[in-house]
Amino acid sequence: MELQSGARLAAQQYLALLRKNAILTWRNKRSAFLQLFSSLFFIFLIFCIDRAVRSRFASTTAYKNVYDPEAVVSPPIPPCEDKFFTKVPCFDFAWSGNSSARVATIVAAIMRNNPGRSIPSDKVISFRNSDEVDAWLLSDPMHCPGVLHFVERNATVISYGIQTNSTAVARRGTYEDPTFKFQIPLQIAAEREIARSLIGDPNFSWMVGFKEFAHPATQTFSAVGQAGPTFFLAIAMFGFVFQISSLVTEKELKLRQAMSIMGLYDSAYWLSWLTWEAFLTLIAALFTVLFGMMFHFDFFLHNGFAVLFLLFFLFQLNMLSFAFMISTFITKSASATTVGFSIFIIGFLTQLVTTFGFPYATGFKRYLRVIWSFFPPNLFAKALDTLGQATSTPEDKGISWSSRNQCTTYEEDCVITIEDIYRWLLSTFFLWFILAIYFDNIIPNASGVRKSVFYFLNPSYWTGKGGNKVEGGICSCIGSTPPVEDVAPSDEDVLAEETIVKHQAASDEIDPSTAVQVRGLMKTYPGTTNVGCCKCKRTPPYHAVKGIWVNLAKDQLFCLLGPNGAGKTTVINCLTGITPVTGGDALIYGYSVRSNVGMSNIRRMIGVCPQFDILWDALSAEEHLHLFASIKGLPPSTIKSVAEKSLAEVKLTNAANVRAGSYSGGMKRRLSVAVALIGDPKMVFLDEPTTGMDPITRRHVWDIIEDAKKGRAIVLTTHSMEEADILSDRIAIMAKGKLRCIGTSIRLKSKFGTGYIANVSFSGNGTGQSPINNSTAPSEHHLEQVKSFFKDRLNVDPREENRQFLTFVIPHDKEPLLTEFFAELQDREREFGISDIQLGLTTLEEVFLNIAKQAELESSAAEGNLVVLNLSSGTSLQIPKGARFVGIPGTESADYPRGVMVEVYWEQDDSGTLCVSGHSSEIPIPPNVELTRAPSLSRRASRARTPLGIVIDPTQILNGR
Repeated sequence: MELQSGARLAAQQYLALLRKNAILTWRNKRSAFLQLFSSLFFIFLIFCIDRAVRSRFASTTAYKNVYDPEAVVSPPIPPCEDKFFTKVPCFDFAWSGNSSARVATIVAAIMRNNPGRSIPSDKVISFRNSDEVDAWLLSDPMHCPGVLHFVERNATVISYGIQTNSTAVARRGTYEDPTFKFQIPLQIAAEREIARSLIGDPNFSWMVGFKEFAHPATQTFSAVGQAGPTFFLAIAMFGFVFQISSLVTEKELKLRQAMSIMGLYDSAYWLSWLTWEAFLTLIAALFTVLFGMMFHFDFFLHNGFAVLFLLFFLFQLNMLSFAFMISTFITKSASATTVGFSIFIIGFLTQLVTTFGFPYATGFKRYLRVIWSFFPPNLFAKALDTLGQATSTPEDKGISWSSRNQCTTYEEDCVITIEDIYRWLLSTFFLWFILAIYFDNIIPNASGVRKSVFYFLNPSYWTGKGGNKVEGGICSCIGSTPPVEDVAPSDEDVLAEETIVKHQAASDEIDPSTAVQVRGLMKTYPGTTNVGCCKCKRTPPYHAVKGIWVNLAKDQLFCLLGPNGAGKTTVINCLTGITPVTGGDALIYGYSVRSNVGMSNIRRMIGVCPQFDILWDALSAEEHLHLFASIKGLPPSTIKSVAEKSLAEVKLTNAANVRAGSYSGGMKRRLSVAVALIGDPKMVFLDEPTTGMDPITRRHVWDIIEDAKKGRAIVLTTHSMEEADILSDRIAIMAKGKLRCIGTSIRLKSKFGTGYIANVSFSGNGTGQSPINNSTAPSEHHLEQVKSFFKDRLNVDPREENRQFLTFVIPHDKEPLLTEFFAELQDREREFGISDIQLGLTTLEEVFLNIAKQAELESSAAEGNLVVLNLSSGTSLQIPKGARFVGIPGTESADYPRGVMVEVYWEQDDSGTLCVSGHSSEIPIPPNVELTRAPSLSRRASRARTPLGIVIDPTQILNGR
């Protein structure tokens, strides 16, 4: 099948990722709804704020253009309760001069003829003169807003005075003017009733009106301009947080890494996210403007539609690219909300400063405006403030598209126009996007790999010739890396394999049947010095892979075994391009893993099933296969049929449209295997593919892997020795970064196993037999006879026994005796009561354990690690890890002139580390043994109080027996 390449492949990947992003958005409807329609909620809040402010300022015309003021005619005396901060019981007014009957009549008329309401008699208090009024006001203040003082001079002259508190007070932001609220109504009422009394006509018309001057708005307020920056920033933060979370999740779960291994172009990845999020941003900006028009805001009705739409679109697009850049610094998706909230708080504060005029005024330096404009919310706040001032009153025309590059008449010191803000938002959008790509390359990924800070200046980056990846943080200094010690392999098969590969590499030839040739592959994680704020952390170098030479044949499955930390995953990471190679090379179908061009070609022909499932919970199995098939470059016409075939092979046809998040662990592993095999790759890496599967499904997947060997090479890692035994054509066991053995399963068992396993079953336990009564059960006599027979002929004891069978381990050196031994044993089956005899090699698991233990012993001896041995006598010794025979210092005596020693028994814990399991009884040290101490161990032990044991060469003990 011919795969797509070049621009056609990039376009296919772009469309597939775009479809993936659309599906993920559709499946996460709540997030999409918030991103698109949150503007409705926040604009409604702005609407409520606008109405609340309008109701508060309803009594003033300072915020309005007044062309024809309305007259206020004969205002009534208000109730005393309307007075701010009054005390109850209160009085609408007080008066003095109650000794005059005429004055009393005038006051009664004032109370009766008050426009709109009559004043009850209990709401008015009278006094004889002004002195009594002053005394009352002083002793009991805040009970009356005003006082009328009447003096009847003669029959034609009545004088009066008005006493009020002229101090203006405020409550909840509203000011009270006592002159117009209380003094003027008292004055009008007093003059009206005095005139009627003097004229003698109680119906005499007395109308007094007040009208303010026509004037423009002396103060401006725009709810959108003042509250809008914060609320519209909150709208943009929904998309900001969701975008960071999406990008970081794909990075955290290694989804992007999986796509890169399959050959994904970084350009397709970033452009797909940019296109989809820009589309959502466009819709969100359109809805924002439409919702604002729906609530009849002058801001949205009077400013040009194109001006507003472009502003909201460019701002949210700018925040989108800003999110791209921020996501490169975050490694955990859970941090996205925290980062988003932090950006919102910072934006809120800087917007608040911007609305006060900083730094967009002539009094500030230009460089301050330049620096301030790099943060998108600041420009947005300035634009909203400008547009809000241009529509602060209903008569203002706002800013149209043709006047976007002009300053408004309200700005006395205009230094930036709406068009300037457009240019800034557009230019910073490209700046953040470019920085996002740059930081994505130079910040270490999940594997700790990054590119050089100046990678774009390296010609190899543009030509693709040669690797340019480095390891360690940006603020870390990589120290010198000690070379790996070149030690010849101790195993003859590994040595033979290395010799063949070196010969082929020297002559630059590759066997046509070879799929992968690994040439001295080495991987060393260098020691680094990480410079922090207050400390400097140093890490030593670590040799993960120490030179591997091996050929992997086509049409075969190569099984790589080893304990944790052996270097298996590192080898696979190097071969798949996840981790750069430190030394050596590897050729996969002739392409070098050290070349960018070679790695690009390799990724088009490999499939990887990682150790952990790398799947999107919201995508179905079919959608996963369609996505990865498109990334691999399969022709679009074949993707559907290939996906259906792959689903059928892993028995997921019935669950093809079910989201992967609801799959069981076994179903996810089957889907991962299907993804690895999609596109008919020539090279497949399967890292523990059957983990979590039930036995039936595991057997089925084994059949799939067995069939998949045709036409391709497969590298398998597993912890199931049965799986390795059944599937592998060749097995290699790694430990401590080196190949310890290589060969077929039978070869390894016969070479590294403890020998042969003989199982002897007795009558009553044979196949097809069942005891009828106790007489059929084997007797203790038969068991003892067989045990004696094995002991006399082969000198072996049973490793496992019960009343039904015995299990013996026969060493390899007894192999010449086995033919006659088992012939005699078969002849005496009836005599011994034997029903069945089985003979086989030791298990692969035992080989694995032996190799791992031997590697641990070698490593411990080389490193000189010491452990404490607690003897049964109560003495404690320091001994090298893995030492078998140890002399006890200070035990020399007349009976034992050379002292005594013990044999130490070792075992491995769950992590593969050697630990002491026990020791033998103390025995004399033979006279032929030479007693020496390693100087390095003596120096190390001299720092501790526990004495150092004397290591004895095991060969001297064994040869002397």
